[in-house]
Amino acid sequence: MFPFVTLNNKQNIPLLGLGTWLSTNTTGTRAVETAIDVGYRLIDTASAYVNETEIGIAIANKINEGVVSRDDLFVTTKLWITYHTAADVPFGMKQSLDKLGLDYVDLYLMHYPMSFVRTTDIPEIEAPDDEHDDTPFTETWKYMERLVDEGYTKSIGISNFNSQQIDELLDVADIKPVLNQVECHPYLTQEKLQPFCENRGILVEGYSPLGSPGRPWAKPNEPVLMEDPLLEKLANKYDKTVAQMLIKWQVQRGIICIPKSVTPSRIMENADIFDFMIDTHDMNKIFLLDRNFRYCLEERFKSHKYYPFHIEY
Repeated sequence: MFPFVTLNNKQNIPLLGLGTWLSTNTTGTRAVETAIDVGYRLIDTASAYVNETEIGIAIANKINEGVVSRDDLFVTTKLWITYHTAADVPFGMKQSLDKLGLDYVDLYLMHYPMSFVRTTDIPEIEAPDDEHDDTPFTETWKYMERLVDEGYTKSIGISNFNSQQIDELLDVADIKPVLNQVECHPYLTQEKLQPFCENRGILVEGYSPLGSPGRPWAKPNEPVLMEDPLLEKLANKYDKTVAQMLIKWQVQRGIICIPKSVTPSRIMENADIFDFMIDTHDMNKIFLLDRNFRYCLEERFKSHKYYPFHIEY
């Protein structure tokens, strides 16, 4: 069993989980099945990934096989930006549960602080810029709190929130967010955001820990994290892969890490990080790679009043 950390509501969450962005169709189902077989218990998905049905099939298969019980798993999904109003928050939640085939999820995250108009029952991933809804995220949070009271989710949290937005949310919250899921890797270390969150009782969960090499919008001139010379050198020193070094660097900091893969060998490899420690000197070397660089900048949303990446952290 992987090590875990405890959220502010006393719920335990594994330090390592499986990210499922771009893991669709039967490939996504097989990836989750492999992960559960290997020992992963944290599965991260989202309405916007359009794969909750496939994830749910894998979970059901493994429960039916007796590999795990529902209580063994920590399932996360997310409220998309077109579901932020009073009527749409419960709609989005119930739609996700129906697709996952679950009675509840362990964690429901507000995917972004921005809100857009919903025009269909399908998550509009390319929400057009001229359909801003501007529902305050503080208002959306109050609707999410009801989901906890009604038993649809055990915990609620946020994703892609900056420090100012977090404090604004805490000013109105009756239920404190348990974590903030953000992009995190050595080129975006989140050294300021992590202590900011933890001082408020909010843990940090890092997505794109490997630099999101499969992202469709990658540009030829962008730095490739997995090819960084220092990381390659350190991987050789510890007799590990670069991916394993990147994941270990996160969990050793107490950051929950959700690397994405659909390749069985890599899913297993990514989990093989609990037999070594990176020494303090090398941890600090990795921190020095920081360049405040985001692979997932979401520039299409820049004109929204609640776009979170205008400030440093």
